[in-house]
Amino acid sequence: MSTGDDGQAQAVASAKTMALAVYILYLVGYFVGITWLIGVIIAYTQRSNPDPLVSSHSQNQITIFWATLVYVIVGSLLALVLIGWLVLALWFVWSLIRIIKGLMALNNNLPIDRPTSWWL
Repeated sequence: MSTGDDGQAQAVASAKTMALAVYILYLVGYFVGITWLIGVIIAYTQRSNPDPLVSSHSQNQITIFWATLVYVIVGSLLALVLIGWLVLALWFVWSLIRIIKGLMALNNNLPIDRPTSWWL
C-alpha cells in the first residue's frame, strides 16, 4: 500500500493486475507446482472485491485450483492402472483452456460467465 495525495492508502497493484498475476502463476505452476498455491491464496483475498469483473475471475481461479487438485490426485492414483494418464491429460487440456479463456476475458474486461462451473 502507498499513500495518495489525499492521505488515503492506495493499492500498489490494481485488482485486475492481481487477477492477471494469478493466471500467470497458474501457468508457471505447470513447471513449479507451488505457484498454484500462491495463486489460490491471492484469488481468495480478491474474491470479495466489489468489482464484479475481479470477483468473477477470482472465483474462476478458485474453481480451477480445486478442480485441479481433484483431477491430479485422482489421475495420479489411477496412473497405476494406466487410465490415470488419460485423466491427467484431460486435466491438462481442461485447465489450460480455462486459464487461457480467463486471460482473454480479463484482457477484454469481461467477467467469467459461469465461474463456479467445472466445465469449459
